[in-house]
Amino acid sequence: MLRAVFSAVVTSAALLAAAGVQAQTGAYYVATPAAAPAKERLMTRATPWRLANGSFVAARAPERDQLLCQLVARDVGGLSAFSVGGKPYDAAALDKCNGKAGIVATAVAKN
Repeated sequence: MLRAVFSAVVTSAALLAAAGVQAQTGAYYVATPAAAPAKERLMTRATPWRLANGSFVAARAPERDQLLCQLVARDVGGLSAFSVGGKPYDAAALDKCNGKAGIVATAVAKN
């Protein structure tokens, strides 16, 4: 029970932070890593990402949203939040994204 409450609080905080980053940068995609990122830039196929306030941001891209989420998650080791056009992924979509990237949901919640 306590783990579920903690997970919900962490997810809510990450979603609020992602919304703030999106408003500040004007980015279409915002991907918040579960752990502090080791790099400031990354490239997923045709989409360049840059680090802004602890989240990776990118302009609108030709790839599907879910695929972009998976590619970033695979590269940074899991995401605690992901939003597209200002709309955050819910917990189920984020778990699916991290799962497809090979990240176990409980590992993301612990970070």
